[in-house]
Amino acid sequence: MEKTPGTFDITAQDSGTRGRTGRLTLQNAEIETPVFMPVGTQATVKTMTSAEVQELGFDLILGNTYHLLLRPGMETIQELGGLRKFMSWPGAILTDSGGYQVFSLANNVKIDHDGVEFQSHLDGDRLKLTPELATDMQLAMDSDIVMAFDECVRYPVDRTYAKEATERSFYWTERSFERFHVNRRNQNLFFGIVQGACDMELRRWSAEHVAGLECDGYAVGGLSVGEPMDLGMDVLAGTVPLLPEGSPRYLMGVGKLRDIYRAVCQGVDMFDCVLPTRQGRHGHVVTHEGELNLKNARFRTDASPIDERCRCRTCRDYSRAYLHHLIRAGEMTGMRLATHHNLWTYARFMESLREAIRENRLESFGSQLPPESGNEDPSTSSEDSN
Repeated sequence: MEKTPGTFDITAQDSGTRGRTGRLTLQNAEIETPVFMPVGTQATVKTMTSAEVQELGFDLILGNTYHLLLRPGMETIQELGGLRKFMSWPGAILTDSGGYQVFSLANNVKIDHDGVEFQSHLDGDRLKLTPELATDMQLAMDSDIVMAFDECVRYPVDRTYAKEATERSFYWTERSFERFHVNRRNQNLFFGIVQGACDMELRRWSAEHVAGLECDGYAVGGLSVGEPMDLGMDVLAGTVPLLPEGSPRYLMGVGKLRDIYRAVCQGVDMFDCVLPTRQGRHGHVVTHEGELNLKNARFRTDASPIDERCRCRTCRDYSRAYLHHLIRAGEMTGMRLATHHNLWTYARFMESLREAIRENRLESFGSQLPPESGNEDPSTSSEDSN
């Protein structure tokens, strides 16, 4: 029997943790959870074609409303049939609301009850983004999952401002929710976002109010924004149980494999992050032994693959020495091959997590994870893209 978009079936539950597998039905795909979404900031997962991303095992990616608003513009995307058709993506798309990029990229940001006025980081034009406009833009792209417009505050933050921002985020979420239901034309879904910085009283307030809207799914935002990861995971552990059990739960912007594992153990179903693609372009790759920086001189004559246990195309056909050469030379092929490997690794990691949950061994799965950090630090590039 064909299921209605928005149906979320929990298919397995790990007995030792809160981890679960599920199946989320969207208008353009059926998604097995826990799932990782590659980030397609500019209507592309950088260096990859849409077909390559799907061949790697992904059926759901993230699109960025802020960047696509600035170029090519919503009118262009709508005129060309929506974001999926525009980028020839065969799967489903979740779009963020653009709120995070406004606060992290734009200049001269002015926030009021109505929305955010900001200066484009591209050409300096003054723009105003409101919950209604952010929602309309996502509907114009025909996103499978439309996200609420919210305010994300960085850590640390004064509690008085954190309280104001949390209350404002819920007010904006209400307006986004109302606009979504007025203007929705297809079988799109709407996810609310829980904010509250690292203050559990604010998190509880936000979760209670957002859950009261009866959204199609719920995101935990405002983590991985500068706080110690252990603190962020404590906040997550306190927040997830406040969200409806039968709805998908999405942790925004967290992408290290160990952190994904810890969040899955708390009952989180969906993840996105720029990490595997951004790091790939900078020569950083994920292996079973930790992260490696292929720019390092020790790889200059290393004939072994990136990861002896990996079966991706990059590891089957190319050596560390070859990628070291390409990346040091600034060749796009090196960036593509490293990105391909990282995405392949993330796709297989999520498959392994789902299998561990189904086989009731999620706790022991944690002992098989690569070291917390590899031999080299990850890229510290501040670019806000995938």
